[in-house]
Amino acid sequence: MNNATMLTETREGPVLVLTMNYPERRNALAMPMREAMIAALERAEADRDVRALVLTGAGGIFSSGGDISAMGARDIAAGRERFRITHRFVRLMIESSRPIIAAVEGWAAGAGMSVALCCDTIIAAEDARFVASFGRVGLMGDLGLLHTLPARVGQGRARQILLYGEPVDAPRAEQMGLIDQVVPNGRALEAALQRAQMFAAAAPLPVALTKRWLAQGLAEALERERDLQTMLFLSADHAEGVEAFMQKRKPFFKGA
Repeated sequence: MNNATMLTETREGPVLVLTMNYPERRNALAMPMREAMIAALERAEADRDVRALVLTGAGGIFSSGGDISAMGARDIAAGRERFRITHRFVRLMIESSRPIIAAVEGWAAGAGMSVALCCDTIIAAEDARFVASFGRVGLMGDLGLLHTLPARVGQGRARQILLYGEPVDAPRAEQMGLIDQVVPNGRALEAALQRAQMFAAAAPLPVALTKRWLAQGLAEALERERDLQTMLFLSADHAEGVEAFMQKRKPFFKGA
């Protein structure tokens, strides 16, 4: 599947809808998906007729996270290059002058959860589940998650989500402030579009400058993430985590 078909774009008046569409990997955020996102977000930023964006996933799932079948880095340079591309995508979302609303059905796992939290508003169906499952493959949270998650739920709850990797259902996620609204199954996109249409009548500059203010600290967080996650990509535990995942067995981590 090429970049163009991994991410579909539709317009609903002033709202651009981006739909992740990688069914064989449950909308995993493979590098071609991230590159397609970068291109779409840059086009949206240059289009003055776009007042808001909605991000969703096809097939009843938001995103299963990183594409583990294509994960890893050969050396430090390759790992840093991977994050150069990934962080361009993250910055385009968080620092975008347009508000971005996530419409989540089903799982938002790992990097899928990270991407949801890059959005300004998260609307989730009752069956939605959020999990920071990075530790299962010997990694830490990335795509800005260690910046965005504490900002949403506070340090204490962020620690529980990040360290234990336990799923959080939609009602609990709304209660703790992880998401903003729960809607019936199958209605997340409709509700997100209704919310996004409100920006058709909003003054764009105050929205853009408010988002820029709230993004303070992101650059430093991403640079630290780039260094630490690159180290973990080269670790023996990450290699073991990926191998165990592909073999459908429990990993045996040695702290190496």
